[in-house]
Amino acid sequence: MIEPRRMKVKVCLVGEHAVGKTSLIKRYVLNEYDDRYIVTLGAKVSKKELALNPKSGDAIQMDMTIWDIMGSKGFRELLREAYFHGAQGILAVADITRYDTLEDLDSWVESVFRTVGEIPVAFAINKTDLKDQAAFGEEQVKQATEAFEAPYFFSSAKTGENVELVFRTLGETIAKAAAKSASP
Repeated sequence: MIEPRRMKVKVCLVGEHAVGKTSLIKRYVLNEYDDRYIVTLGAKVSKKELALNPKSGDAIQMDMTIWDIMGSKGFRELLREAYFHGAQGILAVADITRYDTLEDLDSWVESVFRTVGEIPVAFAINKTDLKDQAAFGEEQVKQATEAFEAPYFFSSAKTGENVELVFRTLGETIAKAAAKSASP
């Protein structure tokens, strides 16, 4: 059996405060959820290993370092260089009950691009367990994400809906982008 290729990647979660970035990470890394809102001060780093077998053939063992940032615009600009430096993927998170969090993702993603160039991005429209309070729908999500040609997922850190899928899809996209840039 061929040993899987090892790959270390840095993924940054971006989005406004209280959209569920920390909860998504906690659900993905620990399979836990906590109803209490805990403000992220500065940045918090988590790690998760995932086995990928992209359609291109060879298996990849990905060590994903996941960076969670305080959802404040002032903080974003202040620590942009340090926080985004070396990022290979972005998970942009919006709260389905707050339309402004979807509109703001554009500037969050552009902020990362200004720092590290264009890298793979995926969008998580979080808190689908609160569908009855939704402030926007799929049409608005398509409009917000189409410029980035990026996948989007409706997710819930509370129920676990699509949490694994959004991180796995982002990991696969990063692996494909790395393979493309490595080929002559």
